[in-house]
Amino acid sequence: MGIEERISKGLESRLGTFLKSAEQALMAEKNRVLRPFGLSVPQYAVLHALSVAPLSGAQLARVCCVTPQSMASLLSTMESKKLVERSPSDVHAQVLVAKLTRTGHATFRKADAAALAVEARLSAAFSPDEDRSLRALLRHAVTTLSTG
Repeated sequence: MGIEERISKGLESRLGTFLKSAEQALMAEKNRVLRPFGLSVPQYAVLHALSVAPLSGAQLARVCCVTPQSMASLLSTMESKKLVERSPSDVHAQVLVAKLTRTGHATFRKADAAALAVEARLSAAFSPDEDRSLRALLRHAVTTLSTG
């Protein structure tokens, strides 16, 4: 047995391996369906957040679970694609607040339908009871790991 097989065999009994594999499969599928809209999953997350309210780069970084540096890069790219626009905050002139443009709103609506279809397909793979159980178990896992 080769080294890679030994490593894989050792990891297949670990819960974290299954969680990571599931996340990677979900992100790969979402990236696939978002590609026709010219979006990555992080860019879609920004559009999703901004569809609720205008936010600063720092707020977006927290909501989208990326670093402030990554968010600055994401916003610059999205601004060049005319999906978002930034302007000084009413509260603090040094803070820029991002909001969706008309193009951003239209792109989000179409991309959101594609992303929701991925989640619906995943959910449909389970019975209603299994779906509820899976959600409860994942919520419990997040709570357990978040309380350190």
